[in-house]
Amino acid sequence: MSKLDKLIKKFCPDGVTFTTIENVCTKISSGGTPNTGRSEFYGGDIPWLRTQEVDWEDIFDTGVKITNAGLDGSSAKWVPENCVIVAMYGATAAKVAINKIPLTTNQACCNLQVDENKALFRYVYFWMCNKYEELKALGQGSQSNINAGIIRCFPIALPPLEVQREIVRILDNFTELTAELTAELTARKKQYSYYRDKLLIVGEGVPIVTLGEIGEFVRGNGLQKKT
Repeated sequence: MSKLDKLIKKFCPDGVTFTTIENVCTKISSGGTPNTGRSEFYGGDIPWLRTQEVDWEDIFDTGVKITNAGLDGSSAKWVPENCVIVAMYGATAAKVAINKIPLTTNQACCNLQVDENKALFRYVYFWMCNKYEELKALGQGSQSNINAGIIRCFPIALPPLEVQREIVRILDNFTELTAELTAELTARKKQYSYYRDKLLIVGEGVPIVTLGEIGEFVRGNGLQKKT
């Protein structure tokens, strides 16, 4: 019996209860977009997250920065680190991420500040990752846009924190291994391309011929329908 099985048996003898995302959060908010026609609102040092940057990973920086004037002149607001951020609109709708720095977001991001007394933020993150298709299916329009109301009411299994910690530990280990394997595969592909190009370079004095000179081309015939 695995450690997780033992914890479930110990802490969840009658099964795991379900609740909603709203009930495991201390705050759920969205942001805003400073007026793009105001140059003084952009180019500052305040990280400002857009939905296209929400893509199943930790966020340590943003592609766009805004100024204090941009923050004060819009609905954008500071979001503390380690929130679960859910994209609501566009191609990334229903995808999630975790911000590892305090930042601000546009209005298409739903920012979940998880109540640490009820749930681990990484447990909520993994749950939302796993339920991506289900959440996206609740969206509307050609891009399956969702809204904060849908996210608030979305169900989540809520085992005790001890069980959540073990689930997160296991999934974090798999995430790390996957990243290592991906990096190794990328390196091997690069190595293969190098040696392929190196070995197939035609040197001086090597004859160039046509395929017809080194083989015979044979065409097949179609099957005839019997009369």
